[in-house]
Amino acid sequence: MFRNYFKTAYRNLFRHKAFTFINLSGLTLGLTACLLIGLFVYDELQYDKFLPEGDRVYRLYNDMSARESGKVIAPVPPMFGTTLEQNFPEVEKVVRILMLQFEANNLVEVGEKSIYENGRTYADPGFFEMFQLPFKYGSHQKALADPSSIVISDRFAERVFGEVDPVGRKVTVNKEPFIVRGVFERNDKFHLPVNFVLPMEAAQLPAERMKKWSWQQFYTYVKLKEGADPGFVQEKFRKIVAQQIDPDKNQPYDYLPVFQPLEEVYLYSASFSFDQAIRGNITYVKALSIIAVFILLIACFNFVNLSTAKSSQRAKEVGVRKAVGASKGQLVAQFLSETLLLTLISVIFSAALASLLLPTLNAFAGKQMEFNVFGNPAILLLLLVLAVVVGVLAGFYPAMVLSGFKPVKVLKSAVVVDSRVGKIQWLRHGLIVLQFALSIFLIICAGIVYQQVSYLHNKDLGFNKEQIMFFQMRGDQMFENYETFKQELLKSPKIKNVSIGYGFPGDATAGDRIIVPRNGEQVHHGVTQLMIDYNYLNTLDVKVVAGRPFSKEFKTDTDHAFMINETAVRELGYRTPEKALGQPLQWQVWSDENPDSLKEGKIIGVVKDFHFKSLYDKVEPTVLQIFPEAYHKVAVKIDAQNVAGAIDHVKDVWSTFSPDYPIEYIFMDDNFQKMYKAEDKLKTLLWIFTGIAIFVACLGLFGLAAYAAERRKKEIGIRKVLGAENSMIVALLSKEFLLLILVSALIAFPLAWYAMHTWLQDFAYRIDIPVWVFLVASLVAALVAFLTVSYQALKAATANPVTNLRFE
Repeated sequence: MFRNYFKTAYRNLFRHKAFTFINLSGLTLGLTACLLIGLFVYDELQYDKFLPEGDRVYRLYNDMSARESGKVIAPVPPMFGTTLEQNFPEVEKVVRILMLQFEANNLVEVGEKSIYENGRTYADPGFFEMFQLPFKYGSHQKALADPSSIVISDRFAERVFGEVDPVGRKVTVNKEPFIVRGVFERNDKFHLPVNFVLPMEAAQLPAERMKKWSWQQFYTYVKLKEGADPGFVQEKFRKIVAQQIDPDKNQPYDYLPVFQPLEEVYLYSASFSFDQAIRGNITYVKALSIIAVFILLIACFNFVNLSTAKSSQRAKEVGVRKAVGASKGQLVAQFLSETLLLTLISVIFSAALASLLLPTLNAFAGKQMEFNVFGNPAILLLLLVLAVVVGVLAGFYPAMVLSGFKPVKVLKSAVVVDSRVGKIQWLRHGLIVLQFALSIFLIICAGIVYQQVSYLHNKDLGFNKEQIMFFQMRGDQMFENYETFKQELLKSPKIKNVSIGYGFPGDATAGDRIIVPRNGEQVHHGVTQLMIDYNYLNTLDVKVVAGRPFSKEFKTDTDHAFMINETAVRELGYRTPEKALGQPLQWQVWSDENPDSLKEGKIIGVVKDFHFKSLYDKVEPTVLQIFPEAYHKVAVKIDAQNVAGAIDHVKDVWSTFSPDYPIEYIFMDDNFQKMYKAEDKLKTLLWIFTGIAIFVACLGLFGLAAYAAERRKKEIGIRKVLGAENSMIVALLSKEFLLLILVSALIAFPLAWYAMHTWLQDFAYRIDIPVWVFLVASLVAALVAFLTVSYQALKAATANPVTNLRFE
């Protein structure tokens, strides 16, 4: 019986070639898009899932909700870990991790080989017990017990040692020697970008600093004992933190420690500040999942539409089958078998197409996803389940409609006269409306994402990032003679300006407190600290709106002067830039020898607000000061007409001051481009999948228009005989579909506005949603629909009316 069903199904599909091609194309494209998106989403959800007992591991972060506008800080003070380990019986293990953002790349030397490598991590001894990464060589047991130890990743080991066991070999990191104690297998789905791990003792941090409750520098992980309630531990710990941090309730912000489950770190930390973990974005994962569902629904709607539209051509077949004794169940099985066969063919085609496109997607997304149908039984089973589910979803209603025709009525007439027909017409129109509502929704979203991404790349940042060569200082000679190094760079006419400091746009900055003496009280405020030199403002073209910049002519500028930005003017209560001038400020100097020393000075100038972070973040109150002890980066403004010559000059001067370190540089504008890589990729993906959705919807519309023209060919013939022009015929057949597009637009508008309004809230600086995007989306959908329908309408209008009326 089933063999007969599929044989009949094959014959019907082959007989109606156009119908089969349209449905097959639509389903194949829809399923291919779904498979590729599904692979991407699945890959995103796999981070940290491979770690044993990961469900008991939590990362601590600080939610500073009181006076920092909900700002979330990923690193926490060192005493968080110490307190949890010593005072909480519910805690099994605590690991603190130190990753210095301003020392991203490290010079690694093995014998004669030297390379720059990122991913240096200082960690407590229990790192490899917390994160049970498998070891290729050596053992995790006591791997970090010795300050001279280093544990490296297998990829790093292969780069510097080759395919040999490096345990016991010497490695020099930034001129400091270490002995390899183990090689771990790096997993791409581990959220920490770790290439080599050093013991925390190797960081040589002063004991006094490790007792601080306000130095937020450590990524801290807690593993709870089995059965421990994380909510209870969190609340208990918050009470201790509140007492230690702010016993008198006069701090500028509230610390609110949060226990974040390990499995949420990758996808739910996109907005965290100072986070160096590898991060995805759950919003984008959800958005792509919704798009996949939309495309699949559009493809399924095509099938339902076309199947019900062609019901009149199958009516006599149903009547004959019922007349000779076929039951409704048998007819449903027959029509479902046709759908399942078509879907199975589509799944096979889409699997092949997805395999061909996956390398391109991997290159675009920077992933290593695999789609091995025959090597992975789970994927094969998934495809079969997908074929059955889609086949049933797409074919159930048409099967019920076709099997429900009454044989007496359908055998009396050449057309279907069942009362169900009116309902089918409304269903068909409703599905067209939904298809194009989804398509218009995607067009609007793609347009607004494009506008926002363009805004991110083109907004005036308040400084000039063009033609600025940017690199890290290295070697004692360069640090000790940075002024001489700067002057040597400036000797070339190809170099316009040079600045040395800490806190350049797009790079690491420091959050710290500033003290404002006011009415006999010491009022603390959280600010961003930029440690600059005398050339910083000129090099970046930062504007001074009041007062003066730092100048060597004023000897007190180094030790007794501050500058602030416009946001700090408002938040520190000075009202206007002019009133801020001359106001006293104090800062607790970064000094291990004398941690209680204060720098006391006055505000000498106010700079215009400029964006030294991405546009996700608001411009923060910022204090600029001269503090050479923190200098470690160099920004060189070069002549745009002679870039190559300027770079060569910088390299020559570098080799004089730092011969033991190869120079490694970037350009500041490239650094800002990288900030919005995720948004650039989202924009591209949205355009691609929107195009697929529109194309699939138009395939269905093309088939329906052909059916409508066929159904009304005699009417068209009569109208032509009575003198109707071709344009009138085209308008007659197109009007119905264009009205449906208008309804689709009215449905899509509010949904798209809400979705994009919600997405834009993630950006501190964003566009206003433009009305014209909605109008353009509607016009694009209407134009595409009109062109699709008008082809069939014009074909019907230009046909010889005699041909259509000869049998009347």
